[in-house]
Amino acid sequence: MNLTSIAFRFDRVIYVLTVLLVLSGISAYFDLPKAQDPGFTIRTAVITTHFPGASPERIELLVTDKIEKVVQELPELDHVKSQSENGASTVYANFKERYRDMRPIFDKLRRKIDDIKDLPEGVIGPFVNDEYGDVFGMVYALSGDGFSYAELKTYADDVRNQLLKLASVSKVEIQGAQDEVVYVEYINSRLTELGISPQQLSQILSSANILQPGGEILVGQERIALEPSGNFDSLEDIRRTVVQLPNQNQVIYLNDIAKIYRGYADPAKSKARFNGKPVLVISISMQEDGNILELGKSLEQLIPELESNYPWGVQITPLFFQPELVADSVSGFMSNLIQAVSIVMLVMLAFLGFRTGLLVALLIPITITVSFVLMQVFDITINQISLAALIIALGLLVDNAIVIVESIIVRRQQGDDAQTAAIESGRELAVPLL
Repeated sequence: MNLTSIAFRFDRVIYVLTVLLVLSGISAYFDLPKAQDPGFTIRTAVITTHFPGASPERIELLVTDKIEKVVQELPELDHVKSQSENGASTVYANFKERYRDMRPIFDKLRRKIDDIKDLPEGVIGPFVNDEYGDVFGMVYALSGDGFSYAELKTYADDVRNQLLKLASVSKVEIQGAQDEVVYVEYINSRLTELGISPQQLSQILSSANILQPGGEILVGQERIALEPSGNFDSLEDIRRTVVQLPNQNQVIYLNDIAKIYRGYADPAKSKARFNGKPVLVISISMQEDGNILELGKSLEQLIPELESNYPWGVQITPLFFQPELVADSVSGFMSNLIQAVSIVMLVMLAFLGFRTGLLVALLIPITITVSFVLMQVFDITINQISLAALIIALGLLVDNAIVIVESIIVRRQQGDDAQTAAIESGRELAVPLL
């Protein structure tokens, strides 16, 4: 007994099961996560350490070798490779292919790296980076004529906070922001005249700007926190800093010997421009199980609302919007599917008659919709790779249906009844077509 004979015996069950599978496939099509490319697991973490002024040999001996030995203690490790250069060490920890949930492994790696205590004094780091594989599917430019970088950064932070409230958003990064600094410009000849060195001036500012807790006082059952008031809260506080002149009983204000003003770090770490104007770039990454089409609709509603809340001139312009590409891929597949069904039906109706043409044409959408159910079971997303596979499969489905129907027709012409012809054709062609 083969599948065809079982289907004839329980034909009503097969009809109901087919209808249920088709309805489930249609529901799965709308529920399946949609993305441009299939997700992939990155099993590599990069550990970077800076040791300014050290030669590659010293970096290898004092930093890289110690980090490698700690990394090699992880049982999940596949292999490790490193690079030592002037002032910097880079270690790549590659883990075995059989591991899929990398978060616990990366957390264990971070704890081991944090436990390294015998690195030389002056070492900056080590830093573990396991997120360099993030894909930002939506990128926006935040601009504003007449607004400073600091003001734009305030609006960008607000946009970031609002975007992170969306369920499908995994990460939001802001590029192009400039670090604010306070410049204290002095004239060397003036400091020499007063007998003050630049190092002494720096120490005076450090001692005046108190950034430490003042402790607590326990009075009965009450605990009173002490907060020192010596930290700088404004440019005027810095300007009014008292400078004691060496070997003299005189004091002057810092403003009398230096120019104090607010600015940005120079040179800048990074800058972003759009249409020749300075902007901040807001990049959005989606969660692995998210639907990028639904996320795109949410962003199309949220971004104009946020833009309307900001002052006139602040604009949020899309630079790259991946949902449009995904929507084109999905619509292209549906177009191919409709064309395939239509062409097959027309050809079959023309050469094999109405019933045969209708049967062959219906096999294609039924099989595709059932495939969506299986894709949901095996966590396969709708992306350009899976859609390409389905498009290729359309040709196979058409061929298989025509071969089976043709075999049934030939057997009917040889005198077999419809049920026998179908059963024997299925038995004969099941393995070759599979």
